[in-house]
Amino acid sequence: MTTGFASQGDMTEKTITFDEIGEGLWAFTAEGDPNSGVIIGDDSVMIVEAQATPRLAKKVIEKVREVTDKPISHVVLTHYHAVRVLGASAYGADQIIMSDRARAMVVERGREDWDSEFQRFPRLFQGHESIPGLTYPTTTFSDAMTVYLGKRRVDIRQIGRAHTAGDAVIHVPDENVMFTGDIVEDHSACYCGDGHFADWGRTLDRIKAYGTDAIAPGRGAALMGREAVSRAIESTRDFVQSTYAPAARVAMKGGTLKEAWTAVREVCDPKFKDYAIYEHCLPFNVSRAYDEARGIAHPRIWTAERDLDMWEQLRD
Repeated sequence: MTTGFASQGDMTEKTITFDEIGEGLWAFTAEGDPNSGVIIGDDSVMIVEAQATPRLAKKVIEKVREVTDKPISHVVLTHYHAVRVLGASAYGADQIIMSDRARAMVVERGREDWDSEFQRFPRLFQGHESIPGLTYPTTTFSDAMTVYLGKRRVDIRQIGRAHTAGDAVIHVPDENVMFTGDIVEDHSACYCGDGHFADWGRTLDRIKAYGTDAIAPGRGAALMGREAVSRAIESTRDFVQSTYAPAARVAMKGGTLKEAWTAVREVCDPKFKDYAIYEHCLPFNVSRAYDEARGIAHPRIWTAERDLDMWEQLRD
């Protein structure tokens, strides 16, 4: 096992793709790095997920300007993680939207999450010196809200806990397209360090019930067509279940975190070791699964210090 987190050594620049997944709807993807979405309305543009820094956000803006000159009026953040939100200032949007629960998590653990993620994944924080501070929304919602970009309706919903307690999805009815944040991934490991394993499958069921024609997942390629959507939902479900079940078996027997790590690897490595950020996510996923199985319902806050303490327990 390496002495540092797998992501600390990942300094390879990723190839950006920008795919139209419905009329005026685009997925900004980058080989397993965090995705963003673009929703073009009659008079303005909504961005889904801001990226980690203003410098990285400008790469999204460059792609937007290839397809429209309409102003960016809204930024929707599906959850609170630093790699998703800290670039929001670059867009100059009138509204930054989060769920109430996501905002509460910024208050509770936003600074700690920023420090932790910066330590884990330095490449994703290019231009970090330009981040003005924590990103707080200007607008929040409890369960659901609707935004009209001219005639184009955009529904923003909380349909269940999964990747975090504050996850939101964005559905554009006129094209039946959804932006799921990190609830759904494609050929990329789910980060479960702040997740809710017991709820994740039910939340996937609710996404599946929409019968969407395309999805922009949190990481991985745009999912075009119902077959691709279903495949990614089910592979995400398999990843989450395959992580939790072996860790829970160890926890129920009073085993150690290191034993849970070994048990999860035995199940997950043969199926998922080639997934993007798999090695990066694994220690955090095992730790959270082990905690949840022992009755710790509210994910513990990750700090830079806790990251290192956990890693010491798992190193050979």
